[in-house]
Amino acid sequence: MGIIAWILIGLIAGAIAKALMPGKDPGGCLVTMLLGIVGGLLGGWLGKVIFGVHSINGFFHLSTWIAAVVGSVIVLMIYRLVTGQRSR
Repeated sequence: MGIIAWILIGLIAGAIAKALMPGKDPGGCLVTMLLGIVGGLLGGWLGKVIFGVHSINGFFHLSTWIAAVVGSVIVLMIYRLVTGQRSR
């Protein structure tokens, strides 16, 4: 996948992760995009290590989006634990 696809997946996966875990988080579009990109990489790596599958197949594959969203939620949880912010 190209860099534009990674940025687009990152933006959408980060936004979905923030919607699944509501709370007050600092940062706007750029932080959401970075969260999603890191989450996508983490989700793809975890899918390969835990399940032994290549979870990032392409832009339109469901496994790519699931891995990115799950990874983004994990990164958001870690971010909130590190910064000490809790959801209400």
